[in-house]
Amino acid sequence: MANAGLQLLGYTLAFLGFIGLIASTSMAEWKMSSYAGDNIITSQAMYEGLWKACVYQSTGQMQCKVYDSLLQQPGEVQTTRGLMISSIFLGAVALMAAAVGMKCTTCLADNKQQKSKVALAGGVLFILAGVLALAATSWYGEKIRRNFFDPFTPTNSRYEFGKALYVGWGASALTLIGGSMLSCNCGSKAAGKSYPPPRAAGRPGTDHV
Repeated sequence: MANAGLQLLGYTLAFLGFIGLIASTSMAEWKMSSYAGDNIITSQAMYEGLWKACVYQSTGQMQCKVYDSLLQQPGEVQTTRGLMISSIFLGAVALMAAAVGMKCTTCLADNKQQKSKVALAGGVLFILAGVLALAATSWYGEKIRRNFFDPFTPTNSRYEFGKALYVGWGASALTLIGGSMLSCNCGSKAAGKSYPPPRAAGRPGTDHV
């Protein structure tokens, strides 16, 4: 199991990634309207997220509307919601498990073997959370890219990557890196092996005067 310093660094990175996953899921800027090509209407910008859509006026005002029905949204939206929520849930469980299993905490201090297993479980859960979030953001981004380059998509209906996707990608990377640090086997000494100090070689007859 990783040493205490590596565990603490991994936990910090994973925690920052977990916060980023929550922020990305709640943001409305998963995709934004594109003005490439013949679309020259720049008086407003449209953003769509997993839960609501917003219109940003050139005057600086923003109006948002929560989706009336969650079930009427496209399949990529519903699937991305499920994956992101599952990722956040796993990240929350991983936070508690890793906090209990880390060497710098006093929980399970009398059972070091069990404590290491709990820390390893927390790291694995962080990795799973990062994989789910990475799959959700990448798949959603691929849908945007495919529709953008589709010649049959109207120019005023094309969208580009929003801020939430970049936040989600960065948060996924932090969660994966942090979970890997928590679950790796580097930086620790071999357990159960101890060697006695070298004994000085004595000569016969030197103990008596």
